Order: sequence, then C-alpha cells, then structure tokens
Amino acid sequence: MRSIWEFRVIGLLAGAIVVAAISIVPVNAAEKLTLLVTDDYEGGYARALFKHWIDEDKDGCNTRYEVLIAEAIVKPQVGKGCYLTGGKWRSPYDRKIFYSPNGLDIDHLVPLAEAWRSGAWAWDSAKRMAYANDLDDKQTLVAVTASLNRSKGDRDPAHWMPPKRKCRYLSNWIAVKWRFDLTVDWIEADYLRTEIGACNITNVVIKEAVSS
Repeated sequence: MRSIWEFRVIGLLAGAIVVAAISIVPVNAAEKLTLLVTDDYEGGYARALFKHWIDEDKDGCNTRYEVLIAEAIVKPQVGKGCYLTGGKWRSPYDRKIFYSPNGLDIDHLVPLAEAWRSGAWAWDSAKRMAYANDLDDKQTLVAVTASLNRSKGDRDPAHWMPPKRKCRYLSNWIAVKWRFDLTVDWIEADYLRTEIGACNITNVVIKEAVSS
C-alpha cells in the first residue's frame, strides 16, 4: 500500500493531475495514476472509527479550524478558543461567499464512509485518524457550503457532483483515492471513465483489481 505521507497532489496543469513527492524525487506529471476497480466492502462502518477534528499541534485550533484558516481568502483573526472573526471564504462547490464560518462545513472530499468501503476498513486506527485529519494535501478536506455538504452525504461522483467546478472536483476525487490507495466500485468506475475524457484528464488508468 502506498504510504499516505509519500505523495502530495498539488493541482491541475494542462488538464492533468500534477503530483509531487514529499522528500523524494518529484514524480513526472505524465505518470499514470492507477485506480483499481472492485466491489465495495460492506458493513462495519462507524464514524467513530475515524477519530477526527483533533488538535494535532496543540495550538488550540482543531482540524476543522485549521482548514478554515488555511482556506480563507481573507485571513480571519483567531481569538480565544480559536474563535474566528473578520475572515472571508469562497466555497469551491458553488462559489458562494461567506463572511462567517458558521455556514460552512468541512467536507471530507472522499467521505469517511466511502473511504471505509474503498479500503479504509483494513486500516489501523492511526491511519484512519491521519486520513480524517489530513492537512498535508488541501484536496482531502475542503471548507464548503454546509447545505451542499449535507446533500452530498457519503455519495461518490456517480451519484453526486457539485454544481460548479465539476472537473476540478473529479480530479481531486481521483487524486485523493489514488494517494490513499482507495479502490473504486463498478458504477463509480464507469462514471469516471466517461467524465475524465470530458474533463481532458489524460493520466488516469482505471482497471479491474487482480484477485489474489
């Protein structure tokens, strides 16, 4: 399994997902990113299995607030108890502007339940916690309009897409799944195959997993 700390996806360039490696030789942007197709793992999921919104650096701001601070387009003042004032945010899913974090949720771009079905069921608790609080790659956790996040639930792109910036959302979904060695199910795979062509994402291979 690929180490979750080994690679970082840094965005799009000419329609391709651009990947850089942390502390190793950078990966060429033309490298093929392979997603494996298999049946989802069913059963056993509980949100509590992914310990989230921790304060890893003990600065008084948990992961939720760290994302809000990092993604603000006007940086907020950080008060006692990590109370945020004076900031400005733009939700990437609908481009709506917020002047308070109250209308925002922090979306696990690949939801926790979807991650579980796609491979996180086999992770230990430390890796699940690392995934749920991942601040190393800005694609994993995203501050978005709360109502959109709640309408999304735990659905994959075959069943839910944001109203705006759909190709960016799709490329980020693929990047997170690849980075964490998560699989795709059959319906999801068919949808991705169609849409990566429409979005001109050219360096993704989706293939059936080989049974051991």
